[in-house]
Amino acid sequence: MRPLLFILTLAIGAVVGLGLVWFATANGYGPGVVRAGAWKAWPKAGTEDADPYARAALARAGELPLELADGLAFVAATDDSGKSLDGRCDIRLSGTVPQARFWTLTLTDHDGNLVDNAADRHGFTSTEVVWNRDGTVDVALGPRARAGNWLPTGARDRLVLTLRLYDAPVGLASRTSDAPDMPKLITERCP
Repeated sequence: MRPLLFILTLAIGAVVGLGLVWFATANGYGPGVVRAGAWKAWPKAGTEDADPYARAALARAGELPLELADGLAFVAATDDSGKSLDGRCDIRLSGTVPQARFWTLTLTDHDGNLVDNAADRHGFTSTEVVWNRDGTVDVALGPRARAGNWLPTGARDRLVLTLRLYDAPVGLASRTSDAPDMPKLITERCP
């Protein structure tokens, strides 16, 4: 009876422990998150100082994160009001992009796959986007073609935007409390 109780206790402990790790790493890289509106980043995920949850999430996803000296990736799966990014809706990204030598904006589905679309456009870079005169940027996301900076969403229901800042200032990439000003994400019209 004792060996059976011991094995049962070990099994319950393993299930609870693995479940808690999965829960802690399912939506990001652990507790070292920096939030700026709808955007989230984990500055230490690619460093030697990464916490065990970040390492577990990276191992599970098979990702190779940016090293802190190389840049920082901000991810948004919701708009600024907390509503999931829905590709059937018209969404606007507008505002100032944090200082960086170069940046990329990529649209993926919830599983991290590029969104298939007839225009074969999956994102923008800082060198190809059309800038406003005041140094801000406006990008329209939606299922129907638009003039200007338009990212086709393929009418997918759950989308994720990733803004990668390359060669960003060290203060921006290393702080964990004061997030930079990020572009706003607003759902304008939804069927």
